[in-house]
Amino acid sequence: MSREDFDYSKIKVEDIMTRALISVNPATTSLQIAKMMEQGGIGAIIVKENEIPIGIITDRDFATKIAAQSLPFDTPVEKIMSSPLITIPNDAPISSAAEIMSSKKIRKLAVSDNGKIVGIITSTDLVNQLAK
Repeated sequence: MSREDFDYSKIKVEDIMTRALISVNPATTSLQIAKMMEQGGIGAIIVKENEIPIGIITDRDFATKIAAQSLPFDTPVEKIMSSPLITIPNDAPISSAAEIMSSKKIRKLAVSDNGKIVGIITSTDLVNQLAK
């Protein structure tokens, strides 16, 4: 079977998403976020208020909002997070994730299962799948 014959609609988001999640409250500082990202080797953290996901902070948010605008490192994440949180169901095909990322111009997408955030799918996850 050639790559052109493969049906990517059969691969679900849950098949390639990252299940390891870190979440923080909105008052967490950008310095704390940066340290978490570096120590965890991750590029996105979910922001929750009263256990309800309200946004996401990504390495790109950090670069474009903290570094580029010279904001202080004690800036709370609620000031720089991307919100509202854009999600995709875990059983959606990866082609749907690619379409959302392309249309919204984002690289990371929260994955939900019955309203609960269960993972993150990234543009890198999609590229790695396509390269197989």
